Amino acid sequence: MKNVMCLLIVVTLGMFSVGCGRAIGEAAELATGPKGLFVPLISPAREGAWPLAEYTQFEMQRFTDDFGGRTPAELFRDLPSKFDEELDESELTNNASGKTLVIRGSVFHYESSDLLGMALGPLEQVIARVELVDKDSGRVIAKANCVGRTTKSVGKGVSKKTEGLARAIVSWIKTYYPPVED
Repeated sequence: MKNVMCLLIVVTLGMFSVGCGRAIGEAAELATGPKGLFVPLISPAREGAWPLAEYTQFEMQRFTDDFGGRTPAELFRDLPSKFDEELDESELTNNASGKTLVIRGSVFHYESSDLLGMALGPLEQVIARVELVDKDSGRVIAKANCVGRTTKSVGKGVSKKTEGLARAIVSWIKTYYPPVED
């Protein structure tokens, strides 16, 4: 009987801690938003310490769907405005006083969580191959795979994955700019 009680207590505490862990994770993703990750494939040539510093205007072109038409149209419709929002929150300036950097890309993977994913903790993501292009010359300066990802149920949906993708693109661009001094 004593062993059964100990086992019952251990199981109950284990279930409680898993529930608390998930609740903490949900709250954290609600507060911080979706993740934006990037993997550089081609980095800009390092002519100076900050190879993109001369670009002060950013222009996002419409992304294409290389995932067999299975990417929701909402993602393509909302990506430019989500990008602008992330750009406004970043330390990057966006004005017409200098050169224009064009951002273009194609989505090659889109994943929504299914019922099983919701039970285990949803993983939703969109992956795009993104290029940074000098508008004047048309030269591709850099290329990366950018990922918008959510791992909690509060982050479910196209809008959150789009926000994560925009966050990844802006984060990637920022890696080639000097830090803003206070």
